[in-house]
Amino acid sequence: MNLEAYNVVWETPSRHSGESMPAGGHDVGLNVWVEQGDICFYIDRSGSFDENNQMLKLGRVRLRLDPNPFTGGVSFRQELKLREGFIEIAGSLADGTAATVAVRVDALRPVVRLNVEANRPVRVLLAYESWRFREREVPHPRRMCATSMVGYPGAMMTYPDSVQFDGEGVLFFHRNRDEALVFDKLVELQGLGDHRERLWNPQYRYTFGGLMRGDGMRPAGTEEGVYLKTPFKAWKLASDEARERHRAVIALHSEQADSLEAWRGKLDERLAEAEESAERAEEESRQWWRAFWERSRIVIDPDRRLADERPWQVGRNYNLFRYMLGCNARGEYPTKFNGGLFTSDPVHVLRDPAWEEETADFRRWGGGAFTAQNQRLVYWPMLASGDWDMMKPQFEFYRRALGNAELRTRVYWGHGGCSFTEQVENFGLTIGWNWGWPDSPDLVHRRTPFHDPTEPISPWIKYHYVNQLEFAFMILQYRKFSGGDIRPYLPLIESAVRFFDEHYQLMYSREAVKRLDEDGKLVIFPSTAGETYKLAMNPADVVSALDATVRAVLELPDDLLDGGRRTYFGELLDRIPPLSFREREGRRTIAPAKRWQGIINVELPQLYPVFPYGQYGIGRDDLQVAIDTWRYGSDIPEQKNHISWHQDGIFCARLGLTEEAADMAIRKLADGECRFPAFWGPGHDWLPDHNWGGTGMIGLQEMLLQSAGEAIYLLPAWPMEWDVDFRLHAPGRTVVEGRVRGGRLEWWDIAPERRRKDVVVMAQTSGG
Repeated sequence: MNLEAYNVVWETPSRHSGESMPAGGHDVGLNVWVEQGDICFYIDRSGSFDENNQMLKLGRVRLRLDPNPFTGGVSFRQELKLREGFIEIAGSLADGTAATVAVRVDALRPVVRLNVEANRPVRVLLAYESWRFREREVPHPRRMCATSMVGYPGAMMTYPDSVQFDGEGVLFFHRNRDEALVFDKLVELQGLGDHRERLWNPQYRYTFGGLMRGDGMRPAGTEEGVYLKTPFKAWKLASDEARERHRAVIALHSEQADSLEAWRGKLDERLAEAEESAERAEEESRQWWRAFWERSRIVIDPDRRLADERPWQVGRNYNLFRYMLGCNARGEYPTKFNGGLFTSDPVHVLRDPAWEEETADFRRWGGGAFTAQNQRLVYWPMLASGDWDMMKPQFEFYRRALGNAELRTRVYWGHGGCSFTEQVENFGLTIGWNWGWPDSPDLVHRRTPFHDPTEPISPWIKYHYVNQLEFAFMILQYRKFSGGDIRPYLPLIESAVRFFDEHYQLMYSREAVKRLDEDGKLVIFPSTAGETYKLAMNPADVVSALDATVRAVLELPDDLLDGGRRTYFGELLDRIPPLSFREREGRRTIAPAKRWQGIINVELPQLYPVFPYGQYGIGRDDLQVAIDTWRYGSDIPEQKNHISWHQDGIFCARLGLTEEAADMAIRKLADGECRFPAFWGPGHDWLPDHNWGGTGMIGLQEMLLQSAGEAIYLLPAWPMEWDVDFRLHAPGRTVVEGRVRGGRLEWWDIAPERRRKDVVVMAQTSGG
């Protein structure tokens, strides 16, 4: 795989942070740009959540050389080197002074490294910049940086970090104040105060930050400045002499620490290890990224044969986005769908000067709030790409919070199972904005005594629990692909399913005395099909999720599913209601639900039986019904789109609609509007839009490879005029690779060899 062809190269500096380039590793992301000769980057790290559960950047770093080859010089080059996972910046002056700076993050530890190489001695100034050097009140219109606090009637404060010179370095950290935690506010708001001590609280005594130090660098004072319209304070380190080589390291540490001293002790250990392992760490990172790229590949038009540049861009941007996902491979928390670790100043997202004063901490749907229907689309592509280790943070997100989600179910309704609403904080409770704050200035989300005390009041997510089933199903698919041990997640899977069984028997019995309908089926009401079809009965996404998940559970071996549980799930399978259908333009199509009362969003849940649940598609019964649902089954035009989380390309690929799938891939994975081509958005959410990239990845993978039962379908929706080299994963720890050239499948192979009999080639071939 010639990854070098996909390296992003800029030959002029950037104008601002909106023209940044991503670098990262382990669970750390950097936005790197060169502005007026200074190398700048924001640092973000998985899990950097403050008292309000706001996801805070860890700061901005600025590096300046003297003499400076990056300003007014004769050459400039900034390159993202994908194969090794770092950024290299090179420049030269007319007098011959030249320098190269490597900006990288260790793949195996949360450490940022800066290496300066010059052809003659230069001095360096390294500054740590913080805009959180004093307390700041967040006004109501800007509170989506911490989504729970939207509509909160009281003040919201972003508290200052602690930043100081520490010996020859700069120490920076944020330690949550126990008296100001949003956790406590939500526990009281949601009627769980009597159970506080039984609830898991990840905010308590949480501390995150780091220490920046450079070889031969000394403290050089502080200064205040303004970037865009945001004031900041800088703590500067300066080299003690001009040298041809300079090294700096930033070690990071996050922990729920009983004391600041305990946290600091761990940070010192990490810094010592980082300084001791400098050369070894570089080689370890190379090996990690090399293995990452060898796991899978999709390279489109590698010889640049096509006159149309767009298919090549599709392949390049697929790989750029996969690289961005790899930067949070070891995150304590999942990659957030609305930017991951790579958001920057919001003025460059909203393109409105009024936002220049807002800090880089802002993003819509921000903080520890996670939106399940978006998050899932970041993680589904990791099955086919073989990035199974990177799926664990998303699984752990729900496993850790399982106890909280089960407790709220027991308190509210008195039955078993977990209840994760569509938007939850990282401790498993509904975000405050959706639950509704009394006396909120947001009238739509103002909670009153007349609201149901067990449900959020937001119309979009009320009764929306389906995605706990989807993640249960994803874990089961993870086992099918990887063979990985899912024992730690079996309680989550069972609890996610059991909620729907027990909850809807209870709901129906309240209205009809009986717990099941005349056919012995569950009546799933009140519910919702996605966020779109409201007050729905037996919605298509819930019915297909239950059916697919229960069937997948029943496929587990006896050592994972004992006899009693197998009997329960078998009986539950018989209680799941059927999908509903309707006639549209004379054709039978899957209905969004048996019935519903209104439409308020633009999802297409009637096609969720196609993706993610795989009950319709190539190699399955009634394919035409699903095709007709795609063509005639939507209710409003906005349900079909390529932006953001829309799944149109995936649907088309799974239905074998090659021309439509290819068109959608081109629109989905075309260059974005930012300087870095895979920074898409804001779409429905924010920039970069990670569920935009995730849906693009899934669609492209499904065009090349699909499976149904034991069968593996090769090139089920691939435009044969697109040359491609590919290597993808299928269930059963199976790897399929091949090459298309000039309209023919020239070569393909499969491992293990015993799976060859299961392959169905759906394109003209010259051999296999």
